[in-house]
Amino acid sequence: MKDAAVSAPHVDSWRTISDYVALTKPRLNVLVVATSAAGYYLGATAPVGATSFIASVVGTALVAGGAAALNQVYERDTDALMKRTRMRPLPNGRVTSSEARVFGGVLSVAGLALLAAFSTWLAAGLALATLVIYLCIYTPLKRVSPVATVIGAVPGALPPLIGWTASHGSIALGGLALFLIVFLWQIPHFMAIAWLYRDDYGAAGFPMLPVIDPEGGRAGRQAVGYAAALLPTSLVPTIVGLSGTIYGGVAAVLGVALLVLSVRFANARTNAAARQLFFASLVYLPLIWIVMIADKR
Repeated sequence: MKDAAVSAPHVDSWRTISDYVALTKPRLNVLVVATSAAGYYLGATAPVGATSFIASVVGTALVAGGAAALNQVYERDTDALMKRTRMRPLPNGRVTSSEARVFGGVLSVAGLALLAAFSTWLAAGLALATLVIYLCIYTPLKRVSPVATVIGAVPGALPPLIGWTASHGSIALGGLALFLIVFLWQIPHFMAIAWLYRDDYGAAGFPMLPVIDPEGGRAGRQAVGYAAALLPTSLVPTIVGLSGTIYGGVAAVLGVALLVLSVRFANARTNAAARQLFFASLVYLPLIWIVMIADKR
């Protein structure tokens, strides 16, 4: 009994830490860390400095984690209505809204301060833009219009540009290409998710395209349109000399594959086709970044 009583506080502490980590949406933050780090490396014109690199990546991750926590404060009522989110710390009552608000605010300020102090003011400004667009435009718009999906893709695509500007000092064509690749990639990815969880979104009152258009025609067309735009955009790093022809060839093959699966989803509009597109999108992004880095000129 004594051992159980002693271990209980440790279990509770671990659960508390786990809940606060969950508020940062760690799976999404892995993407933020990876793309900001890749952007920093690809934008560097000199040997990478450890202090600036770490500050840029960690600062970007802190801002993204803070934004995720503050977003969940705003959406705690709708999260409680959806099966895939109702066990999150806020709707489940494990963390209070005031605690999450303070936590998210501290993370966001710390990240911005880190970027301003050890990176560049442009990178810090883009991180601030990420925070403002995500919380002040995307989050409230999500409840009233399907356009929110496209708006939300902007802050989602800024981390690689933040990393790029932290090392490069300016946006340039290479940085813009990195931003556009992630921006365009998100729409087929999100359309597949929205289709798979359309009942959940509908129950929460989110007007996602598969909710307001149950036949799926609009979601399918958006997936195809953005995948088609992604294909030539993904070749820009080779065109501007950021990466070589090996990257260009791999990007073309991956882009065609994603487009084919988007067309299949648009035509079939089934859960199976949506899952294929979703998993293909998960493979596409890391592969294209790995090859781009390996083939950097």
